Amino acid sequence: MNAPRPTPAKLRIDGATKYYETKSGLVHALEDFSAEVRDGEFACVLGPSGCGKTTLLWSMAGLHSLTAGQVLLDNQPVTKPHPEISMVFQEANLLPWRNLQKNIEFPFEIKRQNPADHRDRVRQLLQRVGLDGFQNKFPRELSGGMQQRAAIVRALSLDPSVLLMDEPFGALDAFTRDEMNLLLEEIWLETRKTILFITHNIAEAVFLSDRIFVMSARPGRLHRVYDVDFERPRDLSITTTPRFFEMVNEIKAQIDHKVTAPTKMRAADAA
Repeated sequence: MNAPRPTPAKLRIDGATKYYETKSGLVHALEDFSAEVRDGEFACVLGPSGCGKTTLLWSMAGLHSLTAGQVLLDNQPVTKPHPEISMVFQEANLLPWRNLQKNIEFPFEIKRQNPADHRDRVRQLLQRVGLDGFQNKFPRELSGGMQQRAAIVRALSLDPSVLLMDEPFGALDAFTRDEMNLLLEEIWLETRKTILFITHNIAEAVFLSDRIFVMSARPGRLHRVYDVDFERPRDLSITTTPRFFEMVNEIKAQIDHKVTAPTKMRAADAA
């Protein structure tokens, strides 16, 4: 078994608390969530539906403000989208009127960078995920798995130090999902990016991660942290081992699906 690596924190979440105002009252999404993600670590977040996983991830990406608490990247507060942080969403979100190459180049255009300066890197990434030769294809001509591969290439093309992934394989069939998990681990082993990956699939989290953060039901708090010490590189055979089943069942027993009702209070009280 591999011993945990004594690496410093890349991302730190300190007391993350979030309220959303709705017509029926304030929804208490997160409450005092604190955790650290180590530099170069592959970490997963698990929890019941509605526990605030996506809210947490979007806050880490600088896309949502927190009601209280903060997110730190290399000890600096993240208050807006950061050039060192890229995100892969639940859906590939490819623009249907752009071909694959133009979709991948879109972030460079937003940042007012010349896409031509990055084409060698993009081409290498496309080769790595098996999409070289599909540059002129439109999203409608690509399978779901191919679209998600393109989304990963788009995120990595910016060469971020942190990759946030919000259930990116949830809509894929089981076989394609297994292929994507293997591919993602290979890319991580090659790049050693810091990855935080959200999933509802406990087996997926155990297969992919170094550590798993288990959240409570809403409002989401950090309930428990699991170290995953299966040796790398991993293959699908570990999913049939007794230790794998034991860990999946142990984590499953820790997930609480009880959800609190919307908080009846004024928005000003949450500020």
